[in-house]
Amino acid sequence: MLKTNVDKVVEMFLECKPGQPRVGAGWKVDHQGIPFLLPSIGGITLNVQAGESAFGLAGDHIEPGVSCTANADKPNDFPNNSLQILSCVGNEARIVSGEAKGETGIVLGHHGGSEHIIVEFARSVKERMTYDDKILIRAKGQGLILTDYPSIKLFNLDPDLLQKMGITGDGKTLKVPVTTMVPASCMGSGVGRAHVGAGDYDVMTSDPATVKHHKLDQMRFGDFVALMDHDNSYGRAFVQGAVSIGILVHSDCRLAGHGPGISTLMTCPLSLIEPVLDSNANIANLLKIGVHGN
Repeated sequence: MLKTNVDKVVEMFLECKPGQPRVGAGWKVDHQGIPFLLPSIGGITLNVQAGESAFGLAGDHIEPGVSCTANADKPNDFPNNSLQILSCVGNEARIVSGEAKGETGIVLGHHGGSEHIIVEFARSVKERMTYDDKILIRAKGQGLILTDYPSIKLFNLDPDLLQKMGITGDGKTLKVPVTTMVPASCMGSGVGRAHVGAGDYDVMTSDPATVKHHKLDQMRFGDFVALMDHDNSYGRAFVQGAVSIGILVHSDCRLAGHGPGISTLMTCPLSLIEPVLDSNANIANLLKIGVHGN
């Protein structure tokens, strides 16, 4: 068991509801100059879930599961900003109104720009949901510290999920299972944001040779991935030798500078995080949700 300050971490309820799908007013143009009209961010997405491929969908920036907001009209203001920062990956979400009342799901991460949190519910639950349903997030995780590894910072991570990720340490470095190691040159939209307590940033997939070489097109929703030479301690930045660990939260994208989105979970400016390739390093496998649900 990794030693943490879990007994000091604050736990509270946050309220939100499903956010309507959002599309632009007209054509978008991809990085090859081809216009397209496709489903995009938001919604109760019935047929996309954790554990499935983030590539090949007839969509752009697709968020799996249920995209949730506390204030759709003012996504960057209270109370949605609190929902974004305090919700953590692995937190329980419970529906408290409507036909699906009492059903539970799991927070998968945050998507910047849309300012949604993304919650995995079983398809049988999503089929009974509406955009008026209220959802309570049992928020816990911001402020979590690895007491034996003070140089490694944690963000957006439920304490219970941390202990299930198969992470091992020798007192100096941590070995973290991941499905993919992403080179620094592939990190695009979202680089430079001042903090990583909300939002995500994208793995650019516009270069086919790079995608093939690093097997980026094999990534799935809910995969834990390593961002090489990227430090997220006080924003998203290139730092040689740094490693950040994140979770994949939205699909591949057609726009220049975009691709699958990664929410940050762990980071260090020093080479103290050692990613270990493991094809099972996905939240759906750990928590038996998504492709392992119903």
